[in-house]
Amino acid sequence: MMTRTVIIILCSSLLFLSCNNDRKSFLFDGETLDNWKIIVENPDVEPGNLFWVADGSIQTSGQPNGYIRTINSYSNYKLHVEWRWTETPTNSGVLLHVQGKDVIWPLCIECQLKHEHAGDIVLIGVGAGVTSQETTYLVDSEETWYKIIPKFDEVSEHEPGQWNSYDITSMNGEIRVVVNGVLQHTGSMMTLTEGAIALQAEGSPMQFRNIYLETL
Repeated sequence: MMTRTVIIILCSSLLFLSCNNDRKSFLFDGETLDNWKIIVENPDVEPGNLFWVADGSIQTSGQPNGYIRTINSYSNYKLHVEWRWTETPTNSGVLLHVQGKDVIWPLCIECQLKHEHAGDIVLIGVGAGVTSQETTYLVDSEETWYKIIPKFDEVSEHEPGQWNSYDITSMNGEIRVVVNGVLQHTGSMMTLTEGAIALQAEGSPMQFRNIYLETL
């Protein structure tokens, strides 16, 4: 009787782990850019010279401005992204809920990757909005087409050249942003709750790896 009980418990545990694994989707397979699309500011630049794969990571030269986005749209997930700077760190970002046409500054909600500002939230495009710490932020003019909402805590990034991690949860209009295990932002009532996910090129060379999401 005891043996049967143990077997039942172990099977239940394995089933639970299997369910969790079923919810995890790798957006980057470590070898190709299948299911991604590269957007480049300068049409004379070959997209493959802005983003490419090497050593199991997505590499970018950082110039000219652009981004690589998923072909599919996503909602209600926990996103994990790792990044590091390979030269002098400058600017980049993880774009969530990307909407509309493939323009350089799409309608979206950005989790900032600018050096020493990882954890800031940036609203890009008319209609992007979120409520944070009882204040509602909304981009409502083409003239002021973005708003920056600073992170909660001191810098939690590692030294340039070391790998960092973002864990970003988006669920029913709420957002939670964690940088290297430190909670840097929360928000609610996001006006954008579904769309593509993108990684920016905006300054200098960097790498991305271990990009996956868990559906919630």
